[in-house]
Amino acid sequence: MTAHAVQKPYPEVMAGGLRIACVSRAELARLMVRECLEARALYGIPPKLVFGVNGQAISLSARNRELRRHHEIADHVHADGQPLVLAARLLARPRIPERSPVTDFFHDAAVAARTHGLRFFLLGATEENNAACARIMQTIYPGLIIAGRRHGYFAKEDEADICAEINEARADIVWVGLGIPLEQAFCVRNRHRIRAGWLVGAGGCFNYVSGNYKRAPRWMQLTGFEWLHRLWCEPQRLFWRYAVTNPHALFLLLTRTSTIARRQADPAVRDVRAASSTG
Repeated sequence: MTAHAVQKPYPEVMAGGLRIACVSRAELARLMVRECLEARALYGIPPKLVFGVNGQAISLSARNRELRRHHEIADHVHADGQPLVLAARLLARPRIPERSPVTDFFHDAAVAARTHGLRFFLLGATEENNAACARIMQTIYPGLIIAGRRHGYFAKEDEADICAEINEARADIVWVGLGIPLEQAFCVRNRHRIRAGWLVGAGGCFNYVSGNYKRAPRWMQLTGFEWLHRLWCEPQRLFWRYAVTNPHALFLLLTRTSTIARRQADPAVRDVRAASSTG
C-alpha cells in the first residue's frame, strides 16, 4: 500500500507539492496522545513518523528524491511554516487551521505528555544545548518525564546503540533534532529498531528552548517573515540557504498548491476533533 493510499485521520491539502495535514496544534497534541497510548497497548507496532514542513523543506524535497520519499511515507506531515498556511488559504481547500511550528508544538506536547504520563527522549543538538533544554522543560513543566537524552553528534555506526538506549528508556515520543534532511533519514532508517509511539523531526527546537536561538517577534511569525529574523541573527550561516530556497519555495507554493479529494474521516479522527472543540 502506498503512503497516499493510507487513510489519514484528518483532511489534507497539497501545499508546494507535499501533502499537509489540516490540523490545529491542539488536534495534533490529542492525536499524539491517542497514538502513543495505542502504541503502548499494541506492543511491537512501528512508531509514527511525524515531520514538520516549511519553505526550506518544500524546496529541498522538490530537489532531493530521498527526502521527498521520506515526507511521502511519513504518517503525519504538518505545516511548520506560515507561508504554507497562507498559500493553502488562497489556493486550496480546506484551510490549514494554523501553523504548527515544532518550537511551539514541543510545549503543547509537553503539557499533554505530562497529563497522560508519556515519556520524552531528546536526541540532537550539542550536549550543552540538549542538557539545557531538558532542564528547562522539566522546570517549566514539573512532572514531565524526560526518560533519556543524547546529543546529536554521532556516526551511523552508533545508531544501533542509540536505538537501544531509546528503547531502554521506554520513550513514547522521540524528538530528533538533527536538521533537515538528516533527522528525516534517521527516523526512516531506524523506525524498525525503535519501540515508541512517535518519532518527531524537531529541527532546531532544543536550541530555541535553551536560548541558543532567538524566536522572531510574533508579527513576523504570523506574516511568514520569521526567516528574515533568523537571517538577521545569523547572516553568514543562513544567507545562501535562504537565497536559494526561498524563491524556489515561493514558486512551488504558487504552482503546486491545490485541493485534494477528501475521503470520509475515520471515527478516530472525529473523536480527536470533537475532543479539541470541547476541550
